[in-house]
Amino acid sequence: MRRMAESGVGQERGERGGTAGAEPPEISVLVPVLDEAGTVRALADRVAAVLDGLGRTFEIVFVDDGSRDATSDEVKAARRRDARVRLVRLRRNFGKAAALSAGFDHCSGRLLVTMDGDLQDDPEEIPRFLQVLEEQDLDLVSGWKRRRLDPIGKRYPSLLFNWVTRHLAQVPIHDFNCGFKAYRREVLEEVAVYGELHRYIPVLASRRGFRVGEIEVRHHPRRHGVSKYGWDRFYKGLLDLITVLFITKYTRRPLHLFGLIGLASFAGGFLINLYLAVLWLRGEALSNRPLLLLGVLLMLVGMQVLTTGLLGEMVTHKQFRRADSYSVRELDG
Repeated sequence: MRRMAESGVGQERGERGGTAGAEPPEISVLVPVLDEAGTVRALADRVAAVLDGLGRTFEIVFVDDGSRDATSDEVKAARRRDARVRLVRLRRNFGKAAALSAGFDHCSGRLLVTMDGDLQDDPEEIPRFLQVLEEQDLDLVSGWKRRRLDPIGKRYPSLLFNWVTRHLAQVPIHDFNCGFKAYRREVLEEVAVYGELHRYIPVLASRRGFRVGEIEVRHHPRRHGVSKYGWDRFYKGLLDLITVLFITKYTRRPLHLFGLIGLASFAGGFLINLYLAVLWLRGEALSNRPLLLLGVLLMLVGMQVLTTGLLGEMVTHKQFRRADSYSVRELDG
């Protein structure tokens, strides 16, 4: 049951977040915020003005991820002026992925747009996202801040991170860090976002067979508050990339990964020990050869890794659910 704590309204809401008995809006704009009291009211006004111009029903959902300033009060003030503004306030700071997940659970639109709350994303771009999503029959459209107006200390590490991710994940997206995206609801119903995996939603969606696209978007310099990201995001991002590659390629076939590593290690150790066995047969002493220890170690490690892969296969077999192995796009009849 959805908790509407401190929302400033007494309307009972249904499971998807719309007022009970009312038609859900076509579009949900989801904005995770943390200490953005200086921007949320202006952002709500600008988003509402843009979507009013489209003549489509919408809601604007702010998820306050444990702000310590007056962010929630500012969202409530925006709601008093426009009932289509909504607030989901988390008890503490859980991180952006958790804030997005909370927002996804509390949005009701058939189409969802996510954007940052610092006014660096331009609400005027929303119609282009929706147009590309619908006219090109895509499931997810990601923004590409080609000309980023951020400090150089953020730009170049981000370029490196995106280049590595693009080539390892084999998804043709230039800016995985961009929070400005548009989705069909089906994507978010099938893709689980936890930890820090929010930046890899295009990778996770693509591996499920959803069609992913990209558009260039304008990027504005930050005028209020400070960035919430530091250098730790890059090493965390690398670890998360390894996680994504594993869960999307090897979750259902763990032995393919562990088996390759285990066989390579075992084969290396076997060849080393075979070479030493030949030397021993020729009468050479092996007690002072460090290579012997390396050969034995590689063989033991190889056997352990192979065993890990087999155990993974057993767990996968026991917990396999048929629906997890495919994604249906359409049914007719």
